Amino acid sequence: MTDQQPSPFERGTDGPKVIVAGVDGSESSLRAAAYAGGLARRQNALLAIVYVQPLMSSGAALGAPVADTTGEIAEDLAEQIRTSAEQVRGIWDIRWEFHTLRGDPYNGLVTAADDLKADAVVVGASESAGHRFIGSVAVRLVKAGRWPVTVVP
Repeated sequence: MTDQQPSPFERGTDGPKVIVAGVDGSESSLRAAAYAGGLARRQNALLAIVYVQPLMSSGAALGAPVADTTGEIAEDLAEQIRTSAEQVRGIWDIRWEFHTLRGDPYNGLVTAADDLKADAVVVGASESAGHRFIGSVAVRLVKAGRWPVTVVP
């Protein structure tokens, strides 16, 4: 018999421990966060809400204060989430964190899910017609095949 050291991280053994929900302020992403919150509550998992502030070099080239705008969106999302969490305090207890980083949404969510050792990722369905040609973040996450991905309409 050999002594095996338990690995520091193992996916899928006792249900999800960390659920990442990607938000961007759209209605579908807020529904995805609510859905992920329900999953996290039922599984006693940590809900990590992630907003990836997009880098818009063309806007910056035109002199638009892109960093300020995306920072304001992040602050607004965090405040909406805090308010929602306060409304259900005492009814439902849920552990949650809000993370924000800069970059493109797909790579940002991949980085966050990897860093947080996510067991599942929940995102809203794309509301952009252009994603039919280049692929939505949700489709790219599913194709990555690294976590179970739930897409909320």
